[in-house]
Amino acid sequence: MAKRSILFLLMGAAILSHAQKTPKLSQKLDQQVKALEPQVIEWRRKFHQSPELSNRETNTGAFIAQYLKSLGLEVQYPVAKTGVVALLKSGKPGPVVALRADMDALPISEKNSLPFASNVKVNFGGQETGVMHACGHDAHMAMLMAVAKILVDNKSELKGSVKFLFQPAEEGVGPSESPAGAELMVKEGVLENPKVDAIFGLHIQSLMPSGTLNYRSGPFMAAVDGFDVKVTGKGAHGATPWEGIDPVVVSSQIVNGLQTIVSRQTALTDAAAVVTVGSFHAGIRRNIIPDEALLQGTIRTFGADAQKKVHEKIKLTATKIAEASGATADVQIQIMYPATINDPALTEMMVPSLIKAAGKEKVNVVSPATMAEDFSFFQQKVPGFFFFLGAYPAEMKLERKPTHHTADFMIDENAFGVGVKALLNVTVDYLSAH
Repeated sequence: MAKRSILFLLMGAAILSHAQKTPKLSQKLDQQVKALEPQVIEWRRKFHQSPELSNRETNTGAFIAQYLKSLGLEVQYPVAKTGVVALLKSGKPGPVVALRADMDALPISEKNSLPFASNVKVNFGGQETGVMHACGHDAHMAMLMAVAKILVDNKSELKGSVKFLFQPAEEGVGPSESPAGAELMVKEGVLENPKVDAIFGLHIQSLMPSGTLNYRSGPFMAAVDGFDVKVTGKGAHGATPWEGIDPVVVSSQIVNGLQTIVSRQTALTDAAAVVTVGSFHAGIRRNIIPDEALLQGTIRTFGADAQKKVHEKIKLTATKIAEASGATADVQIQIMYPATINDPALTEMMVPSLIKAAGKEKVNVVSPATMAEDFSFFQQKVPGFFFFLGAYPAEMKLERKPTHHTADFMIDENAFGVGVKALLNVTVDYLSAH
């Protein structure tokens, strides 16, 4: 680890030196980004109008694969069910950089009155719903396609190679389809042949100021896990509860007890943690005490130690509260995504590249986010740097916040140019530093 940190610091110095010597290349890239911005917006709107759910991105993947082939890249499709991998070889020795964009949409019916709003409908979980790019993956794909085009046009000035990873199923899938997304891509060897030395990615953020680049060294986004608590009591008539063991009351006590794991048993000065019960199902009629109740929830932690401790506390809390009332609680925890942790040395090395893209006043260190990202599976294998691109559409004077994963989600397309520049800069600068 120490050797790698020293290497990245030396490379960071090399980046600064290279930037001073090659202002013409930087200016050229900026001009090409500007010229390509209308195309990026057009691509984004195409994807937005025709969204596809996780592991169903068939048309999306085929369109991207065909475009990357037209650039002369070596293309693999499909990968990890519907994903795309493309390789750019400069023909000169050097490192291998990977760039990742996610592809999937969400089962949400769009409320926005945009001319390119989604009208796609599907059956999801037994009910009809709309499909919407409500997290910005449409923008991620469009920006990475532009990066591929510009890097191909400047291949003669590059060293090493670049892998473009268009990843399906970042939003997750059911247990029957796991592993999926980044985890499946890693299992299928996308970080090998040639072996990736560093990976970069960004996520657009609809509530951060447009055109800003926001990052953090170390733990950046939380690990996410799910839990199910099945409480078994004894059914009875609602008029005579003393004849049974009420799983609804026991489950309610468990919900309250789980809140003390964070508020009273977790060192929040070290890192944040979240335990949320999002689903509570029990009974079918008001005057019948059922035999069972089911709680389902989500866990957010930063780091393996905290993750393990919270899991243990959930099991202990639920089982002992149930036991105290004569009921039983079966706790099942689903391990999902690890924490997104930016390599500290790589992060420090690439900050000048972000500043080149947005300007020093628009590059910010931010607090850790309790959302999760399966980009973390890539970071478990190679040094990685993940950052946010702000895209709050202030000029649209929206009545409601354009929050991610909601029907009102909205982003400022003017931010795309900064995102493309940032991905170009971290790539070119990393390759040039060798």
